[in-house]
Amino acid sequence: MMSKKHLKLSDQIRRAVRGCEFSLCALSRAAEIDKGAMSRFMHGKGGLGIDALDRLADLLRLELKTGTRPGKAVKHGKRRQ
Repeated sequence: MMSKKHLKLSDQIRRAVRGCEFSLCALSRAAEIDKGAMSRFMHGKGGLGIDALDRLADLLRLELKTGTRPGKAVKHGKRRQ
């Protein structure tokens, strides 16, 4: 099980959407994302394209922070041991 510190990016975005001041309908409209696609994403039943995720991140003022998790980094197509 992943700790809160290491949530998947999609789970972090879902958390930010749930915690924002906009309704799901208003957010999907503002981000130009189909309401059905947004609903499926929020329920973990589908994904969103990078362009849609970019628009969501802009609306929610999200920033990506990078870091290395032990054993998860990929270098030249191979996992680090």
